[in-house]
Amino acid sequence: MKFFDQMDPGSLERRAWQLWILALTTILVLATGLAVMMYTIVFSKPVGLSGRTSTTLFTGYCVLMPLLIGYLLDRQIVIRQLRHRIVEEENHIVNLQREFRSNFLANMPGLAPFQDRLAMEHRRATRAEQPLSLVIVGVKPSPGLQPPTDDRLADVFGEAAKALTRKLRGEDSIYHFGGGVFGILLPRVPTSIANLVVDRLREAMIEMVSSNSGFEFETRVSNFPDHAASARDMERAVMDCLFLYTKGHAPEQPVEVGGACRVATVS
Repeated sequence: MKFFDQMDPGSLERRAWQLWILALTTILVLATGLAVMMYTIVFSKPVGLSGRTSTTLFTGYCVLMPLLIGYLLDRQIVIRQLRHRIVEEENHIVNLQREFRSNFLANMPGLAPFQDRLAMEHRRATRAEQPLSLVIVGVKPSPGLQPPTDDRLADVFGEAAKALTRKLRGEDSIYHFGGGVFGILLPRVPTSIANLVVDRLREAMIEMVSSNSGFEFETRVSNFPDHAASARDMERAVMDCLFLYTKGHAPEQPVEVGGACRVATVS
């Protein structure tokens, strides 16, 4: 049973042809051998049956055998057509999923909406004397590997966006700044709670990168007033991280912007 469990899906087409050839060969060999034996019995020395009856049975056999072969051939052709249709539908579904991820990523708010929302949330946090946390998540290809294609990057970034969005509250907001850098604003969330949120986001991201080998992610936490004294300081953290990721590498140590940031890298 382990042999079938480990079968390569790419070899199914070849194995189908092998089964088809084996079935046809078996049928032809059995049909020819049986016809030769029956021909001798019918036309040489009929045994147990009259010559006319044996001739009728032999003729019926010769008629039914091509019908059986034709039925088996038609069955194989239908199965082949269905298999091709299933493959086409699976490819269509994959293309739809890729298009959905691309649209989801393209429709996600970018840097300008983030700056507006950050300024608004910072004013509200200042007036109410409440904390405001910012989580920065960067996704990038693992170093030392062949650079992925643009379509591959778009697929992974789209999956990351979906994974992060599923872990957020209704009042939280997520933004994509480009280059696989995401920002998440957490209103009224202190640093201790933001670290718990990061742990929840890390679980989703670890699951995402485990299904997309060759990628890794990094998380940063910046909090007002613990790490940043103003909205501009929090925005600088985003810009520094975005600059590093668009340059194709992430720093070995966190960028100090307004205080210590929590960094975790998993590949």
